[in-house]
Amino acid sequence: MEIFINNLLEFFFILVGLLLGYVAFKVAIDKTHPTRLGTSLFWLLLGIVFAIGNFIPPVVNGAILLIVGVLTLTKQVKVHHIKEVKEEEAEASSKRLGNLIFVPVVTLAVVAVSISQFTPLGGQAGIGIGAVTSLIVAMIITKSSLNEALEDGNRMVQQVGAVGFLPQLLAALGVIFTEAGVGDVIANAISSFVPQGNPLIGVIAYSFGMVIFTMIMGNAFAAFTVITAGIGIPFVISQGGDPAVAGALAMTVGFCGTLMTPMAANFNALPVALLEMKDDNGVIKEQIPMALIMIVFHIVLMYFWAF
Repeated sequence: MEIFINNLLEFFFILVGLLLGYVAFKVAIDKTHPTRLGTSLFWLLLGIVFAIGNFIPPVVNGAILLIVGVLTLTKQVKVHHIKEVKEEEAEASSKRLGNLIFVPVVTLAVVAVSISQFTPLGGQAGIGIGAVTSLIVAMIITKSSLNEALEDGNRMVQQVGAVGFLPQLLAALGVIFTEAGVGDVIANAISSFVPQGNPLIGVIAYSFGMVIFTMIMGNAFAAFTVITAGIGIPFVISQGGDPAVAGALAMTVGFCGTLMTPMAANFNALPVALLEMKDDNGVIKEQIPMALIMIVFHIVLMYFWAF
């Protein structure tokens, strides 16, 4: 079963790699693109990592990612000409489909959760199967062809740009931080000014540590292991705090940091790109007040519920 699951996941990664390869091809044949070579190379290299990254040496993957980073840093990845949806066609489709447009989204969620909960395939495979299923459902509902699906995929990938792959890089960075012992370094630094034996100060340090590190990492999951090892265990759990309660609240308070950082690309950068917002930080600005309120509530709840 484990071999089957790994092969299934590899299949989904290959599909993503093929889509990125298609994007690279579309950019490469656009002779009017101002950074045609850099942009097409960017998507091609990412496609290679997704499609065959598991079959090439890690050092090669690392070199590819360094090149990808240089291309992004030197502003060689740009959106030029992509097929736009005409407003009249969009309105006509909206009236024709109505609430049916939400069926693919619901399908993805239902299939992914069902597979994760009721089969041995797990959550990752569930998301992959759910994505493919929802795509098929969307094509049936909208009566779209495979070529139209590819073109819309190309348009979405280019619109989102490089920030779309920030979550994968940040998740990998979280693993690296954990292996490198960053949690121990944080614990030693915090112990120099946070008094032992004061649960309230420990809860505040744990909560704000999760928020700040999540803002840096862009992902509360990546921050959780590092901050829990460095602050949560020595300053909250070791002081008598319930690990289940403290850990759960630490994770959710970390997501308050997600609301306030551009590093959380899925939540704050993608909507800006897809909705073509003028203010790059517009989503974050709307979320900050609620995030600050929720941080206070989390501190109160952790202090009274965990002890």
